[in-house]
Amino acid sequence: MTSSDTPPVPRHLPSGVHEAVRPGCALLRLETTESREGVLDGAWWPRSHDIGAELPALLSALIGHLGPVTRVGLDTAAWAGLPTRIVVDDRVVHIDSFPVGDDTVLITRRDKDLFSLLVVPPNATPEAARAAMAQAVRADNISQAEQILIDTGSGQDPSD
Repeated sequence: MTSSDTPPVPRHLPSGVHEAVRPGCALLRLETTESREGVLDGAWWPRSHDIGAELPALLSALIGHLGPVTRVGLDTAAWAGLPTRIVVDDRVVHIDSFPVGDDTVLITRRDKDLFSLLVVPPNATPEAARAAMAQAVRADNISQAEQILIDTGSGQDPSD
């Protein structure tokens, strides 16, 4: 078998990673090259809709992997009390309002290195959240955040 006959290796996260998914965590597939594939670079499952309480932990985790983050893009209609800036690890991170909906957060590193993360609603069931986050980090994902939440049932209230 020649190297061109070798089937491509799937680019998925190990199954054990998905078992650790819980409210307050992020699953990331961070490729920092221009040839990034997939619509989304990761997923975040905040514990609540309180952006002041949730965003610092996400940004600290991202800064640990990406280095300094300069901007965050969120939809003001989706998050109450959205500040214009936040200090994380002694650095100011600017928060911009973008009409991206409550299912997406945009992270900017340096001037033009943009990462797009799916936001799983805090009230999603663990099974639905795991499914949504797993889909978001697939390198071959072509679905937008809203469609992933619909497909996995993550956007539905568990009491319905």
